[in-house]
Amino acid sequence: MSLSELKTKDVVNTLDGKRLGKVMDIEFDPRDGCVEALVVPGETKMSHVLRGEKCGIVIPWQRICKIGENVILVQLEPGDLQED
Repeated sequence: MSLSELKTKDVVNTLDGKRLGKVMDIEFDPRDGCVEALVVPGETKMSHVLRGEKCGIVIPWQRICKIGENVILVQLEPGDLQED
């Protein structure tokens, strides 16, 4: 599956049913090329906008339950959310 295919899928947290957004980036392990995490849009802060930075929520690969045709199901507790 390519990044462009992943970018079309909604990411949904199975614990609360909340839609987190669409995949905007992927994090890889540079040593072996394995995917470590998906990144979805995070809360936008004015300071980031002024600097032209993108905010994202990093979802570790271990938290991904299922990648379906139209949706990616993840399991995230409130304390699991890690802003990039």
